[in-house]
Amino acid sequence: QVQLVESGGGLVQSGGSLRLSCAASGRIFRINTMGWYRQADGKQRELVANIDNGGSQNYADSVKGRFSISRDNAKNTVYLQMNSLKIEDTAVYYCKVVVGPWGSTYWGQGTQVTVSS
Repeated sequence: QVQLVESGGGLVQSGGSLRLSCAASGRIFRINTMGWYRQADGKQRELVANIDNGGSQNYADSVKGRFSISRDNAKNTVYLQMNSLKIEDTAVYYCKVVVGPWGSTYWGQGTQVTVSS
């Protein structure tokens, strides 16, 4: 099993910044893709950004130019730097990792990000 521990969420004013972290531990053979999703009240969970083990990144159009995803393979950790935050970025942010040769998927418990005016 793989455990994911997220941190870094909180309350921030519009235009501010936050950095989310997600550390994976447990029986990890190899982490493939690491990513962040978010779910706002009454909406479906959506991809924010992901990064594969070669470093290729993918972003939702709504966050391009404002958010940056990175990973530290030695620490099995993925980060999401969020700048120029907007009220519409308010959501619960979830970390997701895909592990091993069979692509097993694990989710974090979620961390709340609230952007105020």
